[in-house]
Amino acid sequence: MRIIYAGSPAIAVPALESLAARGLGDLPPEEEAAGAGSPRPRPTGGSSAPVFELAGVLTNPDSPRGRHGKPEPTGVAAAALALEARFEQAGRKPPVILRPEKLGTAAREAVEALHPDLLISFAYGRIFGPKFLTLFPLGGINVHPSLLPAYRGPSPIPQAILNGDRETGISIQRLALDMDCGDILAQESFPLTGRETTATLSDDMARRAAQLLPRVVRDLAAGPVQGRPQNPEKASYCGLLSRENGRIDWNLSARRIEAQVRAYNPWPLSWTLDGERCLSILKADRIDKGKGAGQDGPERPGMVLGVDKERGILVQTGDGVLILAILQYQAKKALEWRAFLNGARGFIGRRLG
Repeated sequence: MRIIYAGSPAIAVPALESLAARGLGDLPPEEEAAGAGSPRPRPTGGSSAPVFELAGVLTNPDSPRGRHGKPEPTGVAAAALALEARFEQAGRKPPVILRPEKLGTAAREAVEALHPDLLISFAYGRIFGPKFLTLFPLGGINVHPSLLPAYRGPSPIPQAILNGDRETGISIQRLALDMDCGDILAQESFPLTGRETTATLSDDMARRAAQLLPRVVRDLAAGPVQGRPQNPEKASYCGLLSRENGRIDWNLSARRIEAQVRAYNPWPLSWTLDGERCLSILKADRIDKGKGAGQDGPERPGMVLGVDKERGILVQTGDGVLILAILQYQAKKALEWRAFLNGARGFIGRRLG
């Protein structure tokens, strides 16, 4: 079975590396079986024998990054390039890396030339049309970091944090023309502590996907797999994030704003205005009790009240107090709150936003 792996950001890298290793027969059978649920019986012909070939990697084009705007490859492209030596050492042809601007005729012809059987997608960032999907006799599967049908769409990890969910999970579904609506082939749930950021939860999702995905691929190679249809009545959705999503509304509760700070780290970050300067809040805590005296009172939402000598800078919200622990002015370094106050004279008593 020949596979095309489609992905772009860092979250999709461990799954790619896991598939590459198993495709080369590098990992022991017991590690292949890691993940949620009990694996189906292995295909005959040797438990460690590769059951698929990673024929190609589909990712987004290089894009400008960093202070100088130098074009750099996606995380998946960089990982695929780093894997080439391992394939060559094993006497195998490394996967072809495709970075098309769009999935038009030229991209379809390049994929078709690789004679693929199965498409695997994880955070690729583009919609696959019917013409593209017909290139894969076994269709396609998609890794989605939520417990589908919850949080269909492009931002399920921050949405789970923002909503204060007590658990989340990862789903592997069949690719369908409607976004994230395909039958579920595998699903794993796990609890949330309420302290996760999108950065830390993405790392956890990446690790779990690297364990779960190879089992599903091995099952597909062994024969037809019956998926579980999603219940559309239980579906929820999340949209693309923009920088404006990160703007802090100090009239919201401390609990909500603290969750926002975690949900939007590392992007778009939660931010407010200090006069005309943009101020990002990278880490925060909260005191849930206590409400300001209203818009005309001395403790209006956004007012910098003082400091907690152990925890940070206190800011009044619409319900409770937010404790700022790590802050960053635009174009400046991120600072722990004590160091920040050393360079921000008169900060106490200001009203943010």
